[in-house]
Amino acid sequence: MAEVLRGAPVIQAMKERLIPEVEELRKKGIVPTLAIVRVGERQEDLAYERGAKKRFETIGAQIRVVALPGDILPEDFDKTIRELNEDTSVHGILVFAPLPDHLGKNRARGLVDPKKDVDSCTEASLAGVFTGSGTGYPPCTAQAVMEILHYYGVPVEGKKAAVIGRSLIIGRPAAQLLMAENATVVNLHRKTLQPEQIASQADILVAACGELRLVGPAYTNPDQVVIDVGVNWDSEKGGIAGDVDFDAVEPVVKAITPVPGGVGSVTTSVLASHVIDAAKKAAGM
Repeated sequence: MAEVLRGAPVIQAMKERLIPEVEELRKKGIVPTLAIVRVGERQEDLAYERGAKKRFETIGAQIRVVALPGDILPEDFDKTIRELNEDTSVHGILVFAPLPDHLGKNRARGLVDPKKDVDSCTEASLAGVFTGSGTGYPPCTAQAVMEILHYYGVPVEGKKAAVIGRSLIIGRPAAQLLMAENATVVNLHRKTLQPEQIASQADILVAACGELRLVGPAYTNPDQVVIDVGVNWDSEKGGIAGDVDFDAVEPVVKAITPVPGGVGSVTTSVLASHVIDAAKKAAGM
């Protein structure tokens, strides 16, 4: 039976690390603040918003929700982002995606100040991830993968890692973060030939393809650590499930993250850590 790498203890450890940082900032009259920009009222956005607020409250940081109408004019959206860029009381900006078609899906990419881009929506932040320059912040979900590996003491340096998925949101950034810690990484995707054979040779397997239970035992080996980033709706069971067939894979690997309760649960703690770091940098700390 595999060790189940749950997110809850990772969140607690991050909380214990972050609270003193927030307290130090508050002594200087600074409250780490994230502005969430939401266009319209998608249920998934509202759910994430509620969860993020609760997480921030537990460490003493705060969230300011900027709720905009779904039919907002492009110029008014741009004005809102510019004002947040200039607001010194706001240390991080998170724009919920996708934006409505009339705004353009990549509109925020060229508007958000990279210093306040806490979830890597700008090209400058993505460039920072790929070059290691330290500009901006990596996507929170990709960083959550690393937080779990670090907390559970999973060796990365010198290990073989396979990342299934090559999106700019998770797959490619996760591969870069693993590479930055000296893993040997292969990115698998839809056109990869014999993906099971390649994945089964990895010490660390990160599933971030967005396909319900795509990853079965053929992708794994008994010494493998499996990190499941997938969040898919399982209509048969009526709940959330991952990209990994947990019931089939868990008995045959060394360790595995659950869905829910794994990577996704850590993401808002990573978001908070990015906001706190941005606040510290703004204060010259």
